Amino acid sequence: MNVRKLVTIVEEVNQEGDRDLAAPIHLAFVGAVIANPWAGQGFVEDLGPVIEQVAPELGALLAPRLVDALPAQVEAYGKAGVVGLNGDVEHASGLLHTLRFGNHLRDAVDATTLLPAVEKRGGEGTVFDVPLKHITDATVRSHHQTLEVRIPDAPHPDEILIGLAGSTGGRPHARLAAFRPDEA
Repeated sequence: MNVRKLVTIVEEVNQEGDRDLAAPIHLAFVGAVIANPWAGQGFVEDLGPVIEQVAPELGALLAPRLVDALPAQVEAYGKAGVVGLNGDVEHASGLLHTLRFGNHLRDAVDATTLLPAVEKRGGEGTVFDVPLKHITDATVRSHHQTLEVRIPDAPHPDEILIGLAGSTGGRPHARLAAFRPDEA
């Protein structure tokens, strides 16, 4: 795995809708900009061998960075992948959608739900919204939120940006009722 760049972004939210929060909510994104391991190979039918090698390395690299970036327990999380213009969206999807990647964060925060994801193809500075859900109950509406991210110089055409995001709480001043059993 060839890592060109590691990125950490942290937000602290103290006020929303002209109202102070009782305690700040922190959101963070950690990402690795890596060389696309399939670049220059044309269409690759079997992505599995590279996924089995690279995805666990990415998970082991990023999960502790996310936990360390936040000052309190992670309550919501998500993941993201942006493949450069010379790649295939499946390249990012393959690295994201495997337990070999996601279990690193799930284990680190005692989570049980699947990580929601966004993946797309784009150029340098592509804006993407990382969806976040509660770490143990995906039906907790207060934690359904997104974190907008943009890395100005990534991904280059033959790179992939893979990242994890987390939050120490739900949306500020969340007021939606819990899901009813027929909605869950």
